[in-house]
Formats: sequence, structure tokens, C-alpha cells
Amino acid sequence: MKIKRILGAATGMVLGLATDLAHAAYELNLQTPETPIAGQIYHLHTLIMYVVLAIFVVVFGAMFYSIYAHRKSRGHQAAHFHENTTVEVIWTIIPFFILIGMAFPATKTVLAMKDTSSPDMTVKVTGFQWKWEYDYLQEGIHFFSNLSTPRDQIDNKVAKDAHYLLEVDHPLVVPTGKKIRMLVTADDVIHSWSVPAFGVKQDAIPGFIRDTWFKVEKPGIYRGQCSELCGKDHGFMPVVVEAKTPEDYAKWLADEKAKMAAVVEDPNKVYTLDEMKSKGEKVFTSHCAACHQASGMGIPGAFPALNGSKIATGDKAAHIDRVMNGKPGTAMAAFAAQLSDTEIAAVITYERNAWSNHTGDVIQPSEIKALRK
Repeated sequence: MKIKRILGAATGMVLGLATDLAHAAYELNLQTPETPIAGQIYHLHTLIMYVVLAIFVVVFGAMFYSIYAHRKSRGHQAAHFHENTTVEVIWTIIPFFILIGMAFPATKTVLAMKDTSSPDMTVKVTGFQWKWEYDYLQEGIHFFSNLSTPRDQIDNKVAKDAHYLLEVDHPLVVPTGKKIRMLVTADDVIHSWSVPAFGVKQDAIPGFIRDTWFKVEKPGIYRGQCSELCGKDHGFMPVVVEAKTPEDYAKWLADEKAKMAAVVEDPNKVYTLDEMKSKGEKVFTSHCAACHQASGMGIPGAFPALNGSKIATGDKAAHIDRVMNGKPGTAMAAFAAQLSDTEIAAVITYERNAWSNHTGDVIQPSEIKALRK
């Protein structure tokens, strides 16, 4: 019985290992290309891998054959090729043609990747710690894209879904069959906008604008991540692109414009405490909770708590200044350019009246508007 159990366990381990290896084999190659450029990259990668494999087989085959057939025990005498012109010409010319054969398609692909001329539409993307901002320059649409994976999944309190850390509250939406030019920059540190299935990976550098492009052939949802180490929540900064047919994209565009028109707020409107707390909680969840946590307790050693803090319960003007202008030298970003007057007033009101903070202060949008002048 003991032997049977051992054999059973060994068989299970072998089958499990085989299954894992088979599963891993599907993860060794590049993602399925979904754009013409990604297709070129995929085929270039395959071509070069075949060339590398052929060189490996020829070189190691010749080496092992020589070791076996010309070994000392057979009495073989080593040949001498020193200053042999024929040999030197052969081992110079063959690598030369191999490199030219790889460089030609590689150069052609790189030139195609960098050709951002004549786009059908242009979107500016700005990286922040830790979210993306999208501006549709020709349509006047603007929104932020935040990680939407529930906190309970991140904290291992519930099961993780299929798109864990690869889902956002507001994806970039583009039409299929159109050349999309992306202007990429960053507001704080270096990020990188990357969607492997598009063959796109463009660094986002503060103070610089870099561009790239893609053309999606079929509708679908495509996922990527920030691929530059940008801080402690670098892994929580996904990129999601939803490609729609031109007809569906036109409907989405009309809906987005209608939503933007509906939420235009009068900065002179006076709100009650409850109204501002309600608005502020939504802003805090989207823009602040990643660092300060929904509980307001922050992350010890990294991000300060707002619950009971001097900033959130002390001088109101100092609190407004910190939210609008950030704190240089720290991860606290300046939100003056990211949020509207109402959003800034609401989130400050929320922070001063949430958790154990009960200042009773209500910040009105008109106060923020006055400070912008």
C-alpha cells in the first residue's frame, strides 16, 4: 500500500509538472498581435529566433562533432588555421550577411513604429501616480482612468477575478480601422504606456511629449500596464483600451459629450455639508484612497494618515494649499490641474469631516475659484 501511495504521489507530481510546463509554454511567446505593427514585431521576433536556433545548431553541432570524431584517444592531430585567409574570410562574411538579414526587417519595423504622420485622431495621455489621464484633443473629451479592482481582492479577502489588476473604471475608447496617434507625457515621475497586443510601449517622461501610434483591426478590449517602475503602486496602474466599430464609437462619443455637458457645475453654487461630503467621498476614492486608504489611515512609513491629522483638522487654508499644490519632494501630487473647483472643494470638505474628523468646515467651489486667480 505504501509503495502504491508513493507511486501515486509521484505520478501526480509528474502530471502536475507536465501540466504546468504545458501551461507555461503558452506564456513564453509574445501576445497575439492585434495591430499591423504588432504583427511585424511578432514575425520579426519569430524570424530572429529561427536564425538564433540555426546558429546554435550549426555551432554546437560542429563543436560536439569535433570533440567526438577528433578526440585525442583516436590519435587525431589538431589542424592549424592560424592566419588562414580562407577561414578568416568565411567567418567574417557569414556573420555579416546574417546581421544584414536581421537588420533589414528590424529597421523596416522600427521606421513603421515611428511613423506617426497623418493620424485619424490624436489622444494625449498623461501618467500620474497612479492613474492615466486621456484628452481627446479633437473632441474635447477628458477623463481619468483608475484601477477598479476591488480593495478586498487586493487584500486577499475575496477571490480574485480573471482581470485582477487589469481593469479600470474608464477605459480609453477608440474606433477600429483608424490610425490613433498617442501623445505621451507624465506629470510626476517616469511612467510607460504599454499595450503588448498593439506592439506599443512608450515612456511617459515629465516635461517631454513623446508620440506613438496604433491601428486596431477588430473590436475588443485590450489590456496592458505601466511598464516603468514608477512607485509603490506601479503594479496598480493598468492600461485598458476598448476598440469599437466606427458606428459604436460615434455613439459612445455622443454619450460622453452628453455626460460632460450634464455635469458642468456652477462654481458659484453654495452646497451643504452633506452634499459636499457625498461628492468628496467619490473624488477621494478615485484620486486619494490609493495612498491614504479608504479608512484614512494611510500606509505607515509611506503615506500619512488623514484621520486625525493636523492637516485635515487644522488650518483650512493650509489644507486647501496642500491639495491644490501638493508637497514638493513627496508623492503628494498637485491636484489644481487635475480636479475642478467643485471636486477640490468637495474632497477637502470630505477629508475634514470623515472618519474621526468633525471640523464642520464646508469648502465652497467659489473659494477654490478665487485662489486660482
